Amino acid sequence: MTAIDENPTLAETDYGTPRVASGAPATVTIDGREVTVPAGTSVLRAAAEAGIAIPKLCATDSLAAFGSCRLCLVEVEGGKGTPASCTTPCTDGMVVSTTTEQVRGLRRGVMELYLSDHPTDCDGCARGNCEMQRLARDTGLAEVRYGFDGANHLADTTDHSNPYFDYDPAACIVCSRCVRACSETQGTFALTVEGRGFDSRVSAGGTDFLNSECVSCGACVQACPTDALTEKSVVSLGMPTRSVVTTCAYCGVGCSFKAEVQGSGDDTRVVRMTPWKDGGANEGHSCVKGRFAYGYAAHTDRQMEPMVRDSIDDPWRVVSWDEAIERVASGFRAVQERHGVGAIGGISSSRCTNEEVYVVQKMVRAAFGNNNVDTCARVCHSPTGYGLNHAFGTSAGTQDFASVEQCDVMLVIGANPTDAHPVFASRMKRRIREGAKVIVADPRRIDLVRGPHVEATYHLPVRPGTNVALVNAMAHVIVTEGLHDAAFVASRTEGAEGYLEFIARPEHSPEATEAETGIPAADLRAAARLYAGGPNSAIYYGLGVTEHSQGSTMVMGMANLALLTGNLGREGVGVNPMRGQNNVQGSCDMGSFPHELPGYRHVSRPEVRAIYESLWGVTIQPEPGLRIPNMFDSAIGGSFMGLYVQGEDIAQSDPDTHHVEAALRAMELVVVQDLFLNETARFAHVFLPGSSFLEKDGTFTNAERRINRVRPVMPSRVGKDEWQVACEIATAMGYPMSYEAPSQIMDEIAATTPTFAGVSFARLDAEGSMQWPVNDAAPHGTPTMHVGSFVRGLGQLTPTVYVPTTERANRRYPLVLTTGRILSQYNVGAQTRRTPNSTWHPEDVLEIHPSDAEMRGVSSGDVVELSSRVGTTRLTALVSDRMPAGVVYTTFHHPVTGANVVTTENSDWATNCPEYKVTAVQVQVVTEASRREASVEADQDVGSSASMPVGAMARHRR
Repeated sequence: MTAIDENPTLAETDYGTPRVASGAPATVTIDGREVTVPAGTSVLRAAAEAGIAIPKLCATDSLAAFGSCRLCLVEVEGGKGTPASCTTPCTDGMVVSTTTEQVRGLRRGVMELYLSDHPTDCDGCARGNCEMQRLARDTGLAEVRYGFDGANHLADTTDHSNPYFDYDPAACIVCSRCVRACSETQGTFALTVEGRGFDSRVSAGGTDFLNSECVSCGACVQACPTDALTEKSVVSLGMPTRSVVTTCAYCGVGCSFKAEVQGSGDDTRVVRMTPWKDGGANEGHSCVKGRFAYGYAAHTDRQMEPMVRDSIDDPWRVVSWDEAIERVASGFRAVQERHGVGAIGGISSSRCTNEEVYVVQKMVRAAFGNNNVDTCARVCHSPTGYGLNHAFGTSAGTQDFASVEQCDVMLVIGANPTDAHPVFASRMKRRIREGAKVIVADPRRIDLVRGPHVEATYHLPVRPGTNVALVNAMAHVIVTEGLHDAAFVASRTEGAEGYLEFIARPEHSPEATEAETGIPAADLRAAARLYAGGPNSAIYYGLGVTEHSQGSTMVMGMANLALLTGNLGREGVGVNPMRGQNNVQGSCDMGSFPHELPGYRHVSRPEVRAIYESLWGVTIQPEPGLRIPNMFDSAIGGSFMGLYVQGEDIAQSDPDTHHVEAALRAMELVVVQDLFLNETARFAHVFLPGSSFLEKDGTFTNAERRINRVRPVMPSRVGKDEWQVACEIATAMGYPMSYEAPSQIMDEIAATTPTFAGVSFARLDAEGSMQWPVNDAAPHGTPTMHVGSFVRGLGQLTPTVYVPTTERANRRYPLVLTTGRILSQYNVGAQTRRTPNSTWHPEDVLEIHPSDAEMRGVSSGDVVELSSRVGTTRLTALVSDRMPAGVVYTTFHHPVTGANVVTTENSDWATNCPEYKVTAVQVQVVTEASRREASVEADQDVGSSASMPVGAMARHRR
């Protein structure tokens, strides 16, 4: 393990204007030192590369050159004066002096003016957290002649409204770094400067931070050189003493952070999480979850000891690790003796490391003796694996995140990046502001349709369930109007003749599909032409694509669009799935599907099985095991009786909750390993405590195939790492399995998985993150896939027949429910609900169109009953025109809502991915009489619900 410790006390500022690698290099002389730099390099950056430090205030690596602070003035020979070095590009032969008496005098004068507007008793100065004091020393300023009046500043009170940071106007020097970070880095434009001179103020839209457009990404706090914007954790705990670089455990962007801490060992306390500027995925940016919502790891709800019980009606009993592991092993063996080898299985976690997931699938195959292993990707992105593998030969996105900077047209389908993947969304918004066009295909008006300085060229409000008809219509326009790349199709695809004949049929035209999709034919034709004309067009998609009965078909349909137009194999193009959880890509890479071994190699291939049979010393079954839905059905049927669940809450996250709960009740042994007693733990017989990302040692793989190191900030708080637990269960079941460290597990992965052949902890620690495949052909990774040829050779064009979903609105259930996420919460909310993020989203609400609300007498704030053919729940209504008439929308972050009580058993034809996005429902206002009736039922049920988590009890009352 390599821990990267740095001085964390100062804001990270660097060299100003980035290099622009175009034109001839320039050789400049700075303070007598000669340095050659690429064309367009600023004098400030050139000086830094020559080892010369120039004082600066407004210049940072993450912001465009501004030139406002005048602290970085230099003297240029030849009568060029004293320009700002951050905005002055180097020219060949330039001679620069940075420490002449004239320059030093100008800097001292500027610095003195800044400090005249800064209090002498700044708390940040006392904590050593104020950049102004360092700059005063660097400029040689000994005293401030003007003093600090402060009357204007002190008239303003500190804004404590944000749960994570304070804004103290008294310490603000109005340098505008926070304003620029909000606009340039985050793209929210929530902050402005109001007033002039000493009356100027940084304002959060004329209100406090909590009620403004601020999204709490922390960019302003990171940029602030004074104590004006300060994390509350720093105020309460003091400054950190060391830091460790690790990877965020929320979404699939995979941001790198410095976990800044105090203490060591069991006494370690996290003070703050600072986005790491060298993080390949985030490059120093963050969102509210990764930046601030880490407190769940130390929440009092965490279960720190193993527990067992004989029946789910019994109370839990705390036991030792040895007793818990023996109970698991003996219980699973007993189940197999009664019901057969295939009667048990496991579900791996997309929140765990690659190494932890790998040992779980190995435990199932080697110790359990079957292929009954699955992962949460089954219910989110399994169609991505199927569709992209079919079309291109590999089950992953084609580009890195930086590729969007070369994109001219973005087609965003079924994804809400600003809420679900906000750091990458900031990149998208920046590119849109630079001139890229965006087409949004989504029933809901997401922020990319119309937001601050961002507006979609086309919004295609596709009716839920008709995605395939939409993509077919776009392809029809491209082919029939001759907009496809005929040369690319001829040289790099197969199946073209059949596909082109299929897609040119009249029934695929925008006019023929308009009644089905709800999209005006003219808009769809224009959007198709825009995508085809690029020149660089990229597709970004999310769960609004995959969580359908035709999810796999739709993924192949998007691949068809990219193949038709030649938008593959270079920067700025591609087909890019926006992965939901931090390691959903990695959990799939590691062989967590019942039909695949690591590296997406089918278990039926004898040469692949031979690799693992030789290494593991066991026989691997050539037939695929049970998928998660098959496990549930088999449990109810009496043939699948034991389940190990690692870090997933299937009783809340999986569809048709009543069916899931019935399956869990039917099992003889359910083992849950997690941080908290979740909804699934209500049906468990053994609970094994898990470790948070702050305690993990290993790797995560993000949506762009980037393998990032996860380094432990503190020892495991529960006494064992999760990979050790899986090894000990396997050993207790009769299959000896052990490793000295997670690095050894990665070595085994690299030795057996071609796409990871060049990966090791040592290389990742030395060189930074890498994107698979990493092998002899690509020793430093592969940012862009399918350059020159596809993994499968030729790209596969496939006819994508549109089959309407069987889940249709009808007289009894006339509305269609679709679901999604919100910025402040994450998945089932187990982590974010245990942080102040719930300030913004304390409950799931049901968005309903004004016309649908009026018809039902619904007003915002009303409690409504949401019912489908499989279940009923209650939510608070929000009347909104973000959804079209006939469609309602909610999130699924709170167990008290139990949104999946109403979702049905419908699933994707190829992968069994649930059709979360299309459920026929009815909505009606809850009357006072029905509320009283529910209250009586709750009183009667309370006795039988004593062992339930709070959220489960609340839902049970309904």
